[in-house]
Amino acid sequence: MIKNYLLIAFLITSFQLFSQEAYFLAGSNFTKYVFKSSNGTMATPLQSGTGSSYEMGFSTPTKTEKFYYNIALTLNEYNAVAGSQFESYRWDTKYIGVQNAATYNFDVFNDFQLTLKGGVTLSTIIYGKQNSNGAIYDLMRQAEFSGIVLSPFVGVQTRYKVNDLGYLSLGYAFSQSLKPFNTFPEKLSFNTNQILFGIHFAINKK
Repeated sequence: MIKNYLLIAFLITSFQLFSQEAYFLAGSNFTKYVFKSSNGTMATPLQSGTGSSYEMGFSTPTKTEKFYYNIALTLNEYNAVAGSQFESYRWDTKYIGVQNAATYNFDVFNDFQLTLKGGVTLSTIIYGKQNSNGAIYDLMRQAEFSGIVLSPFVGVQTRYKVNDLGYLSLGYAFSQSLKPFNTFPEKLSFNTNQILFGIHFAINKK
């Protein structure tokens, strides 16, 4: 696990030397869990939960004008709740990951831009707890939660140029997270809607 984090840090640090833009995004996740097992779905339907989302990355232009390649380190909370008059559940999780994405920027008017974004995030759980009727369980070693999670996503972002140093942004993204290598009977996936605010800093090439 430590080797994976060191590799992530090395990749992002190295990429900074060639990037045209550094950015930081923060906002909220609205997550809907889908849980299936050999016995079918859960008797108590899961409801959407909210959590925080953070993204720190770098962006560099490609050979095609207005297309950019992004690499970022992400930290996401994917939470869910379920309950009835007899029982209740709450799942609180944090996932760290690396995101690769492509963006297309075009000017709308004056200092405003519209950005279309799509890509994939590879992440793994670093914190997970289940609260079931007051009893707390660790999710870190549960097969449905541990391992690599694949999250393809698409999004749109509006950007306002503050000055020559960079932009402020407001964006929306939708992702579907799943575990393609999970061979166990229990299958867990989740759909997430994100609202993200961002700060973008221009970096000159060296």
